[in-house]
Amino acid sequence: MKLLKLVPDDTNIDFVRLRKMAFALTLLLSLLCVGLTFARGLNFGVDFEGGLMIEEKFAAAPDLDHVRKVVDSLGVGDASLQQFGDPKTITVRLPVQQGADEGATNAVVKKVEAALAQNFPGATFSRYSTVSGKVSGELIRNGVLAVVLAILGIGLFAIFRFEWQFGISTVVAIVHDLLMTLGFFALTQFEFDLNIVAAVLTIIGYSINDKIVIDDRIRENMRRYRKMDMREIINLSVNETLPRTVMTSVTILLALFALLFLGGHVLRGFTAAMILGIVVGTYSSIYVSSSLLITLGLRAEPPAQREDRAERIGPREG
Repeated sequence: MKLLKLVPDDTNIDFVRLRKMAFALTLLLSLLCVGLTFARGLNFGVDFEGGLMIEEKFAAAPDLDHVRKVVDSLGVGDASLQQFGDPKTITVRLPVQQGADEGATNAVVKKVEAALAQNFPGATFSRYSTVSGKVSGELIRNGVLAVVLAILGIGLFAIFRFEWQFGISTVVAIVHDLLMTLGFFALTQFEFDLNIVAAVLTIIGYSINDKIVIDDRIRENMRRYRKMDMREIINLSVNETLPRTVMTSVTILLALFALLFLGGHVLRGFTAAMILGIVVGTYSSIYVSSSLLITLGLRAEPPAQREDRAERIGPREG
């Protein structure tokens, strides 16, 4: 039986030739994502903002102003509404309730549910979640800390495992992937909650896994072909690992697309973040971090070894 090959064995793509264009594109997209995140902001979920979130499914797409008027008339605080997944599903966010124990929360949920069912025939309650302001602040701090520690830990690992150039290129690639994810959520206004933090950490893990494979092959080829130009070594290494990279990415994307279309709207933000992360992570591993090694001055034979060899040989005698 003939094996399926998405990438031919004799593939020889000059990835390094496009590195300046890739750097320019990466810088442009990163700046756009930063600007988009500051301009539009992230649609933080209850996990990070605190308060009460009620999800209601209507028989037909409702008028949001009418829904807001009904909820505001209940005296439970200013409501923030947003379509979630499809126009028929609306999330109602309310501030932290006074005496926010389980009984008080259930009473507010039932009051909102009854009012919406009365004013919008066919409306059904889906779920609710609640987080106190103190807990939401702790979740924000812990989420940011987890991402920062993961990036620093991976960068230090790459430095000790390879050389300092690999560590810097690794951190640059991961920060690029993170900015792309933030920009995507700022653009789409998908809910940003703890599930998305989990997706970001998973994206970082996948990106570093793909990059470590390429870096390890680069280091092997640096030892094997000491007199070869660094540009040729990187092209050779990326092409040698390309079949594995493409096959891994495609198989993961097949599972994620199935989850995107069949997993329901609750997992839609998480799955969309993962799909974006796989595509962006593959791009950054091939075009950004690997080519950046040349800019950082990595050579097949370290300068210390060249100087040491020159001293041993000594000057030529006339």
